[in-house]
Amino acid sequence: MNAAAIGVSVHSGWGAVVIIAGNRGAEEVLDRRRVVIIDSKMAGAAQPYHYVQAREIHAAEAHLNRCAAESRRLAIEALTRLATELGDRGFMLVASALLLSSARPLPDLEKILASHPLIHTAEGEFFRHAFRTAFEHLKIPTARIPARDLDDYALKAFGKAAPEIQKRIDGMGRSLGAPWTKDEKTAALAAAIVLAGAQSKRHASGA
Repeated sequence: MNAAAIGVSVHSGWGAVVIIAGNRGAEEVLDRRRVVIIDSKMAGAAQPYHYVQAREIHAAEAHLNRCAAESRRLAIEALTRLATELGDRGFMLVASALLLSSARPLPDLEKILASHPLIHTAEGEFFRHAFRTAFEHLKIPTARIPARDLDDYALKAFGKAAPEIQKRIDGMGRSLGAPWTKDEKTAALAAAIVLAGAQSKRHASGA
């Protein structure tokens, strides 16, 4: 099967997902979609930390655990379905990339709920964890790439070709059509980076 990689730019309750395949410098987008990993009927699912901000700590933990279980389930279902569709087309996901915020490690829940900026940070990590768990379930290696360092990662992966590859990815919207926002562009570049790394390992091993 041909190798492919997936990049995800995460938001509250969903992720912008882009699948990349092809050799270095000749990457193509196989798929792109918005993957929703919340039950919209579940109260507080999209912003779980905001929802429990004023609750007693044990009630907050219980709600967060329920939401986390549901988001993990939905992420696994969605990514399993996507991997199956790609397999039917002759492609196998060999790597994934999750874009991270530049935030520092989070403190305990009580301190998070006392700080509005930390609540936003925690929710981002909450949904990234759901995607990460799904990739682990599918046994797809996952790289966590800070969004602010994406250009540096591209330079390490592609060397002098990095600016041209980035320009190519940025311009893919002309042929793909909308949406091709910053979310899709950064997810695509992250996927291209981890795909290049996976391909290098395969070539080195003679696979």
